[in-house]
Amino acid sequence: MFNDTSILVTGGTGSFAHTFIPMLLKHYDPKRVIIFSRDEMKQWEMAKKFQGDTRVRFFIGDVRDRDRIYRALDGVDYVVHAAATKIVPTAEYNPFECVKTNVMGAMNLIDACIDKGVKKVVALSTDKASSPINLYGATKLTSDKLFVAGNSYAGGHETRFAVVRYGNVMGSRGSVIPFFTSIRDSGVLPITDNRMTRFMISLEQGVELVWHAFEDMEGGEIYVKKIPSMRVTDLARVIAPEARQEMVGIRPGEKLHEQMIGAEDAYYTYEYPEHYKILPAINSWDKDANRIKDGKKVPEGFEYASDTNPEWMSEAQLKAWLDTNWDKIGAI
Repeated sequence: MFNDTSILVTGGTGSFAHTFIPMLLKHYDPKRVIIFSRDEMKQWEMAKKFQGDTRVRFFIGDVRDRDRIYRALDGVDYVVHAAATKIVPTAEYNPFECVKTNVMGAMNLIDACIDKGVKKVVALSTDKASSPINLYGATKLTSDKLFVAGNSYAGGHETRFAVVRYGNVMGSRGSVIPFFTSIRDSGVLPITDNRMTRFMISLEQGVELVWHAFEDMEGGEIYVKKIPSMRVTDLARVIAPEARQEMVGIRPGEKLHEQMIGAEDAYYTYEYPEHYKILPAINSWDKDANRIKDGKKVPEGFEYASDTNPEWMSEAQLKAWLDTNWDKIGAI
């Protein structure tokens, strides 16, 4: 579906985009891929990887800047919205800045996409948007609601919006695997709580979920990938088997377990072989056959959380992934 089209990625120099763009160029032949981000040095470094490929364009800008987004969206068919302030403690201590990017930035993008005639938009979300306890999660829940409602807000325009939600991205910059890897030689790994669990997803799986959303969406869906869980203590033991694990307590805004679908969403949630789909509660869209397709309604009170997940990643599986992806860990 992306052949001979123009795709813009906000947050275009982040971990997701570093995987999304090479996969896109390998499997499709787009007319243009526009990398929209505010860090000129990251763009300069990234441009070296695509030197000579005229399909890849770089556009300095910030989702907070409404006029700049409008200019960037000229002739764009599809948008992947990956820009966010996403480090939990950073958001707790800089709440105004988090709101400006995650909420105001989403509003700017929604308006601009509708006005510029973009066909489809997929926004990246997080487990922390489900029953949020921290500001980052609260802003992403707000962003999710904005993108879902954007389909109604668009009125007679044809722009459609959907959301994908997933947990800890394995090896991505700022996540737990590169953090533990960077300090394993110290002989001590800090563990916030020995009961803590996390969902585990690769960047490649995240990209494939976005592609599925673009192909499947009618507008307003939240897609949740079925992925395994892992105990943080087991993860630490694989990365540094000789290191001592020191319990340090939960950080501000941190959850003991990740949740991607809460019981309150179960009424609107359908199950598929490889994912779940939360349908919009507004406009009776949760009863729309075109959105439900072949989905099976989940039971009342259903939750999708990392501690009660039926699928678990073994230490051997994590080690195999590390052996294959060692050179990428924390690099993007």
